[in-house]
Amino acid sequence: MKDIPPPDCVLPPDADGLLRLSGNWTLATALRSSEVLHAQTGTVTGIDARAIDRLDSAGVLLLLRYAHKLGLQDDALQFRSDHQALVCTIEEVADERPKPQRDYGVAAALDRLGRSVHAIAGNIVVLVNFLGENLAKLARLFRQPRRFRLTAAVNQMEEVGLNAVPLVALLSYLVGAVIAFLGSTILRDFGAEIYVVELVSIAFLREFAVLLTAIVLAGRTASAFTAQIGAMKAREEIDAIQTLGLDPIDLLVLPRVVALLIMLPLLTFVAMIAGLAGGVTVGAFDLDIPPQMYLARMHDTIEVRHMLVGLSKAPVFALIIALIGCLEGLKVEGTAQSVGERTTSSVVQTISLVIILDALAALWFMHMGW
Repeated sequence: MKDIPPPDCVLPPDADGLLRLSGNWTLATALRSSEVLHAQTGTVTGIDARAIDRLDSAGVLLLLRYAHKLGLQDDALQFRSDHQALVCTIEEVADERPKPQRDYGVAAALDRLGRSVHAIAGNIVVLVNFLGENLAKLARLFRQPRRFRLTAAVNQMEEVGLNAVPLVALLSYLVGAVIAFLGSTILRDFGAEIYVVELVSIAFLREFAVLLTAIVLAGRTASAFTAQIGAMKAREEIDAIQTLGLDPIDLLVLPRVVALLIMLPLLTFVAMIAGLAGGVTVGAFDLDIPPQMYLARMHDTIEVRHMLVGLSKAPVFALIIALIGCLEGLKVEGTAQSVGERTTSSVVQTISLVIILDALAALWFMHMGW
């Protein structure tokens, strides 16, 4: 049987840092192969493994880890064509290795912080681009109204609006009652229980109605949008839509955006009525304020601008919920795990962004005297 030479590597001075390998790079010669590689002292810019006589998975892993340690790119390694299939298989297996243990040092924490900030900035840019694309195609509908999917929009209005009315009304009613209870507990010490009317009315008309509705729809509707579009992406249905010459934005995104733009203000109005009803109930049964007196006090003290301030935020929140829900669905990579991750991400992003924008809007309206 012909003897196969041991592993060897040479770094010729005229090869511009290209390390040339030869011999037998298998499990039987793994220790010798490692010694040969670590004995190199020159600057390596590439690895030429085309002269290797025999190569197995142990040799491929050794070379890949050595290249990774040197910071070499994938194209810096050259293999023979008959070894390429093995190398590709080992690369896929190596990518699925468990991640190294987390480093809790200061430098590692700053590195994670920087990467998180960079990722957030990238997500903001992608969201703004997606917003521009949808606004452009929404404006196109005024010139070409036949492109609008009316049936899909009406179906989404039923799903995101009509079916959510009981939940939104119940939560708003209970929160209105809780605010009235808490307010009466404090105001009773000053003999000013009647001011519970202003507390509940202003709080719900300006803030709580639209915020509660947006949070409920962020958890209920944004996740549904992501799961629906993500499942279509995983089953390659969106690719089929594009193959047929149809636009996924017109077909899937715009009906959902329009449905939320119409239904969220209506649901906000329902939440306002339900929250005020919760205050009336507490006033009648706990504060000895008859409903007629409560409504008369509310009629005399509440201004329409409070309701307009609350309703003015509803379309903005609707746009955020619809766009993030659909965008995260379009980011699905084709696996069930990816669908779950994107669904979670859409809920977290929408709730966080809704609360942040509501806080900024509250400060702005306060400084404007509205």
